Amino acid sequence: MSRRLWHILTGALVPAWLLLTLVAVLIHRFLPVAPWLMVHLLLLGAVSSAILIWSQHFGDTLLRRQALGGRTSLGARLAAHTVGAILVITGIVGEWWPVVLAGGILVGGNALAHAAILLAQSRGALPARFAPLVRYYIAAGVALAFGVTAGVLMARTDIDGEPFERLFIAHIGLNLLGWVGLTVVGTVALLWPTVLHARVQTTRAAARGTLPLFIAGLTLLVAGCLADLRLVTAVGVLVYLVGLGLVLVEVMCLGRASPAVTFAGWSLGAALAWFALCVLGFGLLVALAPSWALAADRLEQLIPVFAVGFAAQILLGALSYLLPVVLGGGPRVAKATARELDRGGLFRVIVTNLGLVLYLLPVTSLVKVALSLLVVGTLASFLVLMTRAMRVNRRLRADAVPPASARPAPAATVPPRRTGAVLAATGALLLAVTGGVALDPSAVGLAGAAAAMPSTGQTTTVDVVMKNTRFTPDTVRVPVGDTLVLNLSNADDMVHNLVFENGVVSGSVAPGAATTIDVGVVGADINGWCSIAGHKLLGMVLDVVAVGAAPTVRTAPTADSPDASGSPMDHSIGSPSAADDLDLMKAPPASFSARDAALPPAPAGTVHTLTLTVTNTQTEVSPGVRQTLWTYNGTSPGPILHGRVGDVFDITFVNEGTMNHSIDFHAGALAPDKPMRSIRPGESLAYRFTATRSGIWLYHCSTMPMSVHIANGMFGAVVIDPPGLSAVDEEYVLVQSELYLGAQGGEADADRVATQKPDLVVFNGYANQYAARPLAARVGERVRIWVLDAGPNVGSSFHVVGGQFDTVYTEGDYRLRDGGSTGTGGSQVLDLGVAQGGFVELSFPGAGHYPFVSHIMSDAEKGARGVFSVRP
Repeated sequence: MSRRLWHILTGALVPAWLLLTLVAVLIHRFLPVAPWLMVHLLLLGAVSSAILIWSQHFGDTLLRRQALGGRTSLGARLAAHTVGAILVITGIVGEWWPVVLAGGILVGGNALAHAAILLAQSRGALPARFAPLVRYYIAAGVALAFGVTAGVLMARTDIDGEPFERLFIAHIGLNLLGWVGLTVVGTVALLWPTVLHARVQTTRAAARGTLPLFIAGLTLLVAGCLADLRLVTAVGVLVYLVGLGLVLVEVMCLGRASPAVTFAGWSLGAALAWFALCVLGFGLLVALAPSWALAADRLEQLIPVFAVGFAAQILLGALSYLLPVVLGGGPRVAKATARELDRGGLFRVIVTNLGLVLYLLPVTSLVKVALSLLVVGTLASFLVLMTRAMRVNRRLRADAVPPASARPAPAATVPPRRTGAVLAATGALLLAVTGGVALDPSAVGLAGAAAAMPSTGQTTTVDVVMKNTRFTPDTVRVPVGDTLVLNLSNADDMVHNLVFENGVVSGSVAPGAATTIDVGVVGADINGWCSIAGHKLLGMVLDVVAVGAAPTVRTAPTADSPDASGSPMDHSIGSPSAADDLDLMKAPPASFSARDAALPPAPAGTVHTLTLTVTNTQTEVSPGVRQTLWTYNGTSPGPILHGRVGDVFDITFVNEGTMNHSIDFHAGALAPDKPMRSIRPGESLAYRFTATRSGIWLYHCSTMPMSVHIANGMFGAVVIDPPGLSAVDEEYVLVQSELYLGAQGGEADADRVATQKPDLVVFNGYANQYAARPLAARVGERVRIWVLDAGPNVGSSFHVVGGQFDTVYTEGDYRLRDGGSTGTGGSQVLDLGVAQGGFVELSFPGAGHYPFVSHIMSDAEKGARGVFSVRP
C-alpha cells in the first residue's frame, strides 16, 4: 500500500467521526443522552483518532525511526480504538454497562499499548533535540487509560453522590487535560512555529522540568478526588497551569514575531487561548465551589467550551496545515490544496470564537440556538473545504500542466480582504443575534414577550417524570402569562433534581419521591436541567416553551392545596414562609411541655439495643410556627443515647419516611460503606458499633443534600462517659441546631439552608423553650451541662449568664478541671464548631434566674437561650 493511500484511508476516520458529530448536533432533540453523545463523538471519536494518528507520525519524525510494527501496528491500534469507542457509545446510549465495560477496556488498553510502543521506540532512538516531546504522547496515553477507567465506573448505576462527582472531575481532568492537553502541548511546540514559518532553536516544552510539572499537576488532581480533598485537586490544576503558562509564553512570543496569516495559524492560536482559559476555569471552579456537587455541576458547563473552543479548533487548525503535506504532490500542488482549506479562514475563526463568547453571555435560549447553529455550521464547513481540497490535489497531481486555478493568484492587498472578512463575520453574528431576538424579544428586554405582559391569572400544571436520566416530557409548552406548576416525580433508581436558569430549584428528589415546583409566570423560554454531576451531560434537560396563544383555563392542585404532593422539599419558591409568623417574644401556651433536657442514665449491661425509625412528623418549633420534620423516633433531636467506653450499640435503622435516608454515628469507628448507606422508604438495616472513645458524639442523616436533612431534624447525640467521671447533682444535655423555615407545616427551605442564614437557632428543637420552662438547680449543687452543636452550618459559644465554669471538657479532653492548675481558674464559654461537643460544670452561688445562651448573640436572639431556675 502506498504512503499516500495509507494516509487517505487512516485520515478518513477523523472526518467520519466529525460527520457523525454534525449529524448528532442536527438531530440531537431526537437522540438519547444527546449532550453526552455529541461531546464524545467529537472527543472520543474524532479528536482521539487524530491523536493516535498524528502522535505516531510525529513520534516517527522526532525519533527518526519507525515504531515497532510500522503501519500495521498503527492500523491495529486505530481499529481497536474505533471498536472500543463504538462499544462505549453504544453501551451508554443503550444503558448496557457490560458493553461500556468492554469498550472501556479496549480503549484504555489500546491507549496503554500506544504509550508502550512509543516508549520502546524512544529507547532505541538516536539523541535528538526535540525527541523529549514524545514523552508527552506517552504520558497522554497513560492518562487516557485512567480517565477511561473513571468513565466506566461512572456509567455504573449504583454509584451516586460524592463518589460519582469526584470520579466525574477526575475523568474530565485525565481526559481533557491529560489525554488531549498533553498531546497538544507536545505537538504544538513544533507545529506552531512551523505554521508561522518561524525558526525555533529551543522549545520550552522539551525542557527537562516542564513535563514533570504537568504530570505532578494531574497526579495531585486525581489524588485530591480520591482522597476527598478539593483543595488538593485545585492545587493540582494550578501546578498544571504553571507548566502550561511556560509553554504559552513561548507561543505568544513566536506569535508576535511572526503573526499568523492563515486559518491554521489563527485557529491554533485561538484554541490555545481557550485552553488556557478552560484550565484556569477548571481550577477556580473546583477551588471556589462549596462542595464536590457544585464543583462538578459548574465544571460540566465548561465542557462545551473546551470541546468547541479548544478541541474542535485545534483539530481543524492542525488538519488544515497537515493535510496538504500528507497528500503531497510537490510545492505547487500543496499550495493549491492549502488554498482551498484556507478559504474564508478569518471569517470562520471570527464567527467561531466571537459566537462562542456571545453564547456564554446571559442571553435567552433562542439567541443561543441561533448562535450555536451559526458556529456549528461554520465549523462544519471544514468538511466541505476538505473535500474540495482533496479533489484539487487529485486533479493537479494528474495534470501535467498547471491549470489557471492553480497558478499563483495576483497579489492582493491584505487589509481589504481582512476588512471584508471581519465585516462579513460581524454581519453573520448580528444576523444570528437579531434573529433570536426577533423570535424572543425578551432577550434584550423588549416588549412583545410576556415580560411586558401581565399575568393571566391562570395556572398550567404539568406532570413530569424523571426516569432513565431523562425528563418525560422534556419539553413543556405554556401559554404566555400563565403560572407554571410542575408535579415532579422520580421513577429512577437514583437521586435527581431540577434547576431552572431563572433560579427556581426543586431540591434533591429521591427515587420514588415527588415534589411540586412553582416555576412562576412564564414570559419567555426557560431552560432547565438536573444539576447533579454528569446528569445534564447525559441529556437530562427540560425546556419550557412560551406559547403566544391565548391561554385557556386550567386548574389543578397547587403546592399549598390539600392534594399537593407531600413529597420532600415541596415548599415552592415564592410561597409564604413560616418565618413570616415568627414572634420570638411570644410565650408558648400553658399546655406546652418542654423537652426533658436531663441526661438519661446509661442502661445496665454493655450491649445496648435500639430501633431508630424515620418518620415525617409535623411539630411546633416556636410558638405558632409548625414544620414537618424528618425525625428519628418522632423527635428532633432524636433519642439521646448514653453509655460507657467499650459499650456496644446494636441499632436497627428503619426508614418509614417518604425519601431515602441514612444514619451516621460519629461515636463509632467503622467503614461507612454498608451501615451508613442510604436506604429507601420501607427498608431497614443493621448498624452495630463499639464506643471506644468518650465524649458527646453527633449522629445524623448523611444522605445528600446532607445540610437539608440535618436542618430538617435528622440528628441526635450519643454521650459516652469519660472513665472516672465524677457524680453530679444535675446533668443536662443541650443540642443546638438551626431551622430554615419553609411554608407553615412544610419542610425546610433548601435554598435558605444554602445561605447559612437560619431563621431560628434552638436548643433541643424548640426556640426559647427553656426560657419559658426553666431548667432546675439548687444553690451549691454541681451541675453538668453536655452541649453538642448539630449544625448544619452555625457554631456555638455556650455561656451561662452569672455563672462561671470551673470544669470544661471538649472534644475528648479536659481544657479545665476543678479550677485548673491554679485551683482558681475559670471559663466563661464552651466554644464549639459544627458537630463538636463537650460539657461544662459549675455551681450556682445564690438563688435566682441564670440565663444561658449561645454567646453568638444574634443566634441567641433567634432562639438559642434558656434559663436555669436556681432555688435555695
